[in-house]
Amino acid sequence: MYAVEIRNVHKQLGKEMVLDDINLTVSEGEIIGLIGHNGSGKTMLLRLISGLIYPTQGEVKVFGKKMDQHNGYIPNDLGVLIESPGLLSAYSAEKNLQLLASIRGKINKEEIRNTLKTVRLDPQNKKAVKTFSLGMRQKLGIAQAIMEKPKLLLLDEPTNSLDPESVDHILSLFKQMNERDQTTIILASHHHDEIGQICHRVFQMKQGRLQENTSGQKSTASVQESH
Repeated sequence: MYAVEIRNVHKQLGKEMVLDDINLTVSEGEIIGLIGHNGSGKTMLLRLISGLIYPTQGEVKVFGKKMDQHNGYIPNDLGVLIESPGLLSAYSAEKNLQLLASIRGKINKEEIRNTLKTVRLDPQNKKAVKTFSLGMRQKLGIAQAIMEKPKLLLLDEPTNSLDPESVDHILSLFKQMNERDQTTIILASHHHDEIGQICHRVFQMKQGRLQENTSGQKSTASVQESH
């Protein structure tokens, strides 16, 4: 089964066609990269896959189930970092994760603390998020996305505001998740040299259209090509 299927998708906002005839299939356990300039459609495509918006035309399926405004389907096993992390600035990093985790009750306090350590944030730091640097906030946003060990991870510019050492660590973390848990990951970035290190396939987005670029690291497993 595909993790993601996108068939003949168009998305129109006002008079502008922001996604134009998108076709993409992503196999379970695959890492896909989307590269392109601001406004190319990368973020819009991630929003579409996450169920935050719906296509004007065409079909999106996640783990075989249609994403439809009539059924309101949002996958349970989905981790998302799209645009700026949604953080409660008056609370600590741990409290932010605790509040989010309480909605579904899938992980405990120890797992939350381990997630913070994984992204190299100190769980003992009780300072409010509003005092954090941009890099620390980005790490917390990544922690939010990965803490429940999702089957599908959607990441929009995940290395924004990170120093080179942190970039290497976070990309290595994503690769480990993929290899250990077969996590399917879709990364959007304008840094081709970064995401090309870990992606099985990389796609160029330009003016709402998708074009495959074969410079990603090909999976040793059978990878389904988009049609």
